[in-house]
Amino acid sequence: MNKIEKVFNINIVLLTVFSSLEMLRNEKNIELIYDICPTVPRELRGDPERLQRVLSQLLTFVFENSDQKEILLSLSSPEDFLVEENISFMIHETEISKDKVSDFLETGLSKTIEILEGKIVDDKTFDIYIDIPFKINELGFRRHYRLPDIAMMGKKILLLCKSEKVAKSIKKMFKYFLYNVDEGFEEFKNNGSDLAAYDILLLDDKYVTDEFNHIIAKVQQEIPLKYVLLRDEHILENTNTVSTHLIKPVTQESIYELIVSLFRNNLNCREIKPEGKKYILDIEKVLKKLEKPEALSKLAQYKLERDNLSTVIEEKRRVKEPVLDKVIGEENTKKIGLNYSEELQNFVETFDRSDRYFREIVNEKATGKIKEFCIDLEKNSKLIGAQSMFKLADTVSLIFVYDKLDLLPIYPGKYHLELEQLLKEIRKYLDA
Repeated sequence: MNKIEKVFNINIVLLTVFSSLEMLRNEKNIELIYDICPTVPRELRGDPERLQRVLSQLLTFVFENSDQKEILLSLSSPEDFLVEENISFMIHETEISKDKVSDFLETGLSKTIEILEGKIVDDKTFDIYIDIPFKINELGFRRHYRLPDIAMMGKKILLLCKSEKVAKSIKKMFKYFLYNVDEGFEEFKNNGSDLAAYDILLLDDKYVTDEFNHIIAKVQQEIPLKYVLLRDEHILENTNTVSTHLIKPVTQESIYELIVSLFRNNLNCREIKPEGKKYILDIEKVLKKLEKPEALSKLAQYKLERDNLSTVIEEKRRVKEPVLDKVIGEENTKKIGLNYSEELQNFVETFDRSDRYFREIVNEKATGKIKEFCIDLEKNSKLIGAQSMFKLADTVSLIFVYDKLDLLPIYPGKYHLELEQLLKEIRKYLDA
């Protein structure tokens, strides 16, 4: 069998795996964290489909057999990634027996790993350790993420996150861009509790209250502080105080995109912060003081979000998205070495008349098939810049997240109309 060598973005593979495991993660209440070594290239040559299959099967096994609430998947590679090197995929602290892990790897994954020319490594430090060779797509580059302007590098950030594992992985990814990261309340106190010393406050949204957002709004009147919330998907944040959001799972590419979004409009304003300017705030004390005396249980929070689904959908409906944003689509395909016209043609071939199939699986209440269909539709729509279709697929996904399957029957008709408009736009582009 010839070895497949497609150009692919490792971040897209990781996000696709994360998405495909959403139902199981929610069912088991597990947080999946990616810890990516800065030496891992962004674009690789290899077999992304088989890699995705290996990671999905591997994590499914871990989720089903571990009682841990945080699973850390680490990726690393050699310092000098010259032409072809191993990328290591490692998981530890699962508390799954060694024999059970070995049996699974040998019977469930060994053949696919062998096709990828990878190997299972016996390492006592990690519960699972797999090496898979890939070729680099950009020969001669040591930095795999290059910011458009040097002024975006070397900022200072205060990172306050409830999960130590999440915080450490994010800190590592910011340090790639030479950021000075103070992690946690203690480091903030030890460095003077001065918010004016920071360019960015990155705060876990589990800490946030409306009162705290008002406090930060006052702070921003005094100092140019970027305020970023770390959050899960499908949670709306309605405040002008927040500069933007960092969505889990965090990858090296999402950190790159966050930095660009925060500072791309400030490149002409390279002012040095005035000496002596301070804004002292005991954030830990403020957050504890503002914390609600009795937090909602996870079940109560889930029910509240489920009941508010109609409001969430209405908010999404009000935002008009273009049927086909060609600029975004061309940028997306260029990033991963694909031809935009070819991907448009692939979309037509894949989804033409898929409205009939979607209606059938909704009528059959085949929830597994509906979920898989929505994941494929989201991924392909996002790639080609089909913004309106992506929003529709995302909305249907929300119905699963909030367990409101009784709303599904209205969506085959919506999808039919959306698909007609999108295919018309694509064909117009291809015929031009």
